[in-house]
Amino acid sequence: MNLGIVGQAVGLFAVTNLDDIVVLALFFARGAGGRHTTRTITLGQYLGFAAILVVAVAAAFGATFLPERAIPYLGLLPLALGIKAALHAWRHRGDGEAQVRTAAGGPRVLEVAAVTFANGGDNLGVYVPVFATAGAGGMAVYVTVFLIMVGVWVAAGRFFATRPVIAGALSRWGHIVLPVVLIGIGLLILVEGGAFGL
Repeated sequence: MNLGIVGQAVGLFAVTNLDDIVVLALFFARGAGGRHTTRTITLGQYLGFAAILVVAVAAAFGATFLPERAIPYLGLLPLALGIKAALHAWRHRGDGEAQVRTAAGGPRVLEVAAVTFANGGDNLGVYVPVFATAGAGGMAVYVTVFLIMVGVWVAAGRFFATRPVIAGALSRWGHIVLPVVLIGIGLLILVEGGAFGL
C-alpha cells in the first residue's frame, strides 16, 4: 500500500469532514444515557458516508446517480431535521434538561445518515476528481482509509461529548445548539450551492 496515498487520504478526509466532529458530538450529547447511542450513531454515520462514497466512486467511473445541480438541495435534509429539533426544543422549553433529552429520544440511524450524507454532499466535488485520477488501486486505498477514518471520527465525537466540561455544556445547551447547527448546515449547503437561485 502506498503510504503517500494513505497520508493524502487521511488529510483529505480530515479537511473535508472537520465539521462532522461537532455534529457527532451533538448527536452523542442528545443520546446521552441511551442504551444503543454509540451503535446507532456509528451505523448512521457509516450509512451516510457509504452513500457518499458510492456516488463519488460511480461518478469517478462516469456514472451519475445524482445530477450535480441536485447536490445543493441536499441542504433541505439537515434544514428539515434542524427545524424539527427546534420545534421540539420549543415545545419542551419549560422542561428540565434531562426531560428534554428523554422526550427527544436519542438520534435515529436514518437521521444521522441523512445529516451525514447531506453534509458530505459538497465533498463530492472534491472526491470525484481525486478518485478519477487515482485509478482503481488508488481509489480502493482512498475508500478504505475513508471508512477507517469514519470510525475515528465517531470515536472523536464521542470523546468530545463525554469530556466533563463539554458534556456539561452540551447537556445544558445541546437541545438548542443541535437545531442551530443543523439549520446552519442546511442553509449553508443551499446558499453555497445556489439552490433556489440563492
